[in-house]
Amino acid sequence: MTRHLLCLGYGYSAQALAARLQPKGWHIAGTARDETKRDALAAAGITPVAWTGDAVAEALTTATDLLISVGPDEAGDPSLALCGDAIRQAAPNLTWAGYLSTTGVYGDHQGGWVDEDTALTPATVRGKRRVAAEAEWQAIPNLPLHIFRLAGIYGPGRGPFAKVRAGTARRIIKQGQVFSRIHVEDIARYLEASLNAPTPGEAYNLCDDDPAPPQDVIAHAADLLGLPCPPGIPYEEAEFTPMARSFYAESKRVSNQKAKDTFGIGLAYPTYKDGLAALLEQERA
Repeated sequence: MTRHLLCLGYGYSAQALAARLQPKGWHIAGTARDETKRDALAAAGITPVAWTGDAVAEALTTATDLLISVGPDEAGDPSLALCGDAIRQAAPNLTWAGYLSTTGVYGDHQGGWVDEDTALTPATVRGKRRVAAEAEWQAIPNLPLHIFRLAGIYGPGRGPFAKVRAGTARRIIKQGQVFSRIHVEDIARYLEASLNAPTPGEAYNLCDDDPAPPQDVIAHAADLLGLPCPPGIPYEEAEFTPMARSFYAESKRVSNQKAKDTFGIGLAYPTYKDGLAALLEQERA
């Protein structure tokens, strides 16, 4: 039987997953608010779904699997607000449901390690909204839910190279600050593995093996490009957008051991150095 994956939110991670599944015969549908974007989905072989309650409810009647990547806002989870009743009705008929969350749900651990058993103590508004959204999805009866807590995502078209080339990259130095990251291709690989061997009710951290200070990543990107390393800016002197400041409010190292043990696969890009080198090679190919 052909599997039908409905993506609520067809963004960066969903696109990477679809690129792996389409050649294997999967039918992929994705939501988009804008008609131009829906036309682009159709041109790429993705069934476009308007972001309306009726359209999503209809798509759910044929879906075997559900990927949720639309983040919560001040009003709560947008997908459940749009079509919560239809999702609850479809839940028993789904083989798999995946909710893309964030490692921000763990809060600040001053550089210490966290895993899936760590208490959810978010320090930011964004993190608190994610914890609430996770709980909303977990409360849906008979939904074969898998929660994937993603670290900072990078990959083709998304990474430090453009800013380093443009001279806008900033090396902000905050003592003890470390982030975990993950290449989008590794997100897709683990989602595919989960789709092929569902484990409903579980949560997984998706990140690489090398949590590192953000200024080190910028410095390495500059070195790969053969460009001058941007000067360091003390955290206390830096100006931030609210979004950027929220990232620096928390420091932790995230363990990915549970995902590795469960799905039996390693990372294609276990460190940011591996990932950045591959991205540069792809650019130059």
